[in-house]
Amino acid sequence: MNEQENNVSFFRFEDLRIYAKALDYISWVHSFTSSLSDNCRSSLGNSFVKSAQGIALNIAEGSARNKAQFVYYLKMAKSSVRECVVYTEFASRDGVMNEEDKTYSRNQLMELTRMIGSLVASLQRTSTPREEEMYEDEMPNMMI
Repeated sequence: MNEQENNVSFFRFEDLRIYAKALDYISWVHSFTSSLSDNCRSSLGNSFVKSAQGIALNIAEGSARNKAQFVYYLKMAKSSVRECVVYTEFASRDGVMNEEDKTYSRNQLMELTRMIGSLVASLQRTSTPREEEMYEDEMPNMMI
């Protein structure tokens, strides 16, 4: 086995920079929320962590699908990013997040949004009409 084959993960999503960025954000959110009071951690922190995890989970899940479905899951990851924007604002307005943390969180979320958008655009440029038909057949009631 050559060195290049050795560096490629069995799970393709693990090689995506966006996945690594999402994991970094999860770690930051977990670290931030672990310092909250018990009451605030149970009301805000757990939901914030869950939304941050949703970014990576949707990237991972979608990567195992066809291109059109991957786009769908990436759009779901973007929804999780928007949830994190709201939790960031909640934490800031409740006075449990300082301005530096708010700025960091928002910057990371903007970067994740840009990365997801670029990946979606790339996938859509390379999609074949047949893949899009398959997507419509397999997920007829889901809105994108």
